[in-house]
Amino acid sequence: MDMDNDTTPDGFILLGFSDHPRLERILFVAVSIFYMITLVGNITIIFLAHTDAHLHTPMYFFLTQLSFLDLCFTTSCIPQMLVNLWGPDKTISYLGCAAQLYIFLGLGAAECVLLLVMAFDRYVAVCRPLHYAIIMHPKLCQKLALFVWVSGIFGTLVQSPTTMKLPFCHHHQVDDFVCEVPALIRLACGDTLINELQISVIAGIFLMVPLLLILGSYGRIAQAVLAIQSQEGRSKAFRTCSSHLVVVFLFYCSGTAVYIQPRSPFSQKGGKFLTLFYTVVTPTLNPLIYTLRNKDVKEAVKRLFGKDRMASGEYGAHTFG
Repeated sequence: MDMDNDTTPDGFILLGFSDHPRLERILFVAVSIFYMITLVGNITIIFLAHTDAHLHTPMYFFLTQLSFLDLCFTTSCIPQMLVNLWGPDKTISYLGCAAQLYIFLGLGAAECVLLLVMAFDRYVAVCRPLHYAIIMHPKLCQKLALFVWVSGIFGTLVQSPTTMKLPFCHHHQVDDFVCEVPALIRLACGDTLINELQISVIAGIFLMVPLLLILGSYGRIAQAVLAIQSQEGRSKAFRTCSSHLVVVFLFYCSGTAVYIQPRSPFSQKGGKFLTLFYTVVTPTLNPLIYTLRNKDVKEAVKRLFGKDRMASGEYGAHTFG
């Protein structure tokens, strides 16, 4: 692995918590459990939203997009993370690291934009309820979903190639669990000022701008909710909006702390813990937040199991009748 800085390395070593092997075994179990919950939770939401006619609305269309993004986001990094946590081999090939970086960064950027789109949907639903069906028609929803994915592709194509061309140090030890931009910038032995400025600009576009717009929209939503006369109407609006706001808070706070200043002392020391949080914990909490706090999803689950029970009853009647 010893080679000049201007050559392409064969691979990298993802250090993680390699100096704490017992902690890594505990993390392996914890990450495995969280990953299984993420898979089951998000697949359930996608299945319900496609099979239950009551959930064929713009809100649940975008929620399925979020669930699919979270599935891809976690699958792009957690399997490799589990391999590294389980055994002494912490290596990842150069191409594997590049692929992980491109996918990881693109899906992260797409999720930033998607959360903004979901905030816009909630703004129209609460502040323009009489025009909601006209504004949020299926064609617009499809265009917004396309915009989300194109934004993610743009974000990763701007940042990822320049990151992988950095003059990396001889040891090639990435002090993180995954190949992400801040950790790779910290690995570079040459001048990284351009890369740091670039990631700060990209983070500003995909993190700070959407966050400010989301907070602004929720300020208007709060005014509209307080103006609703009925207690039931205020409660329903609060339930649907608060779930989304919790997801926004969890995702943006952790992402901003790592990406706005990639070489800051906080990013360097707490980066690994924050990486675990927004790659493992947040995608697991998203389906739980939306299902536990969402009456429509709960009723869809009841209808699904109600149909299953009815089908089982009919099958039993035909069999034993």
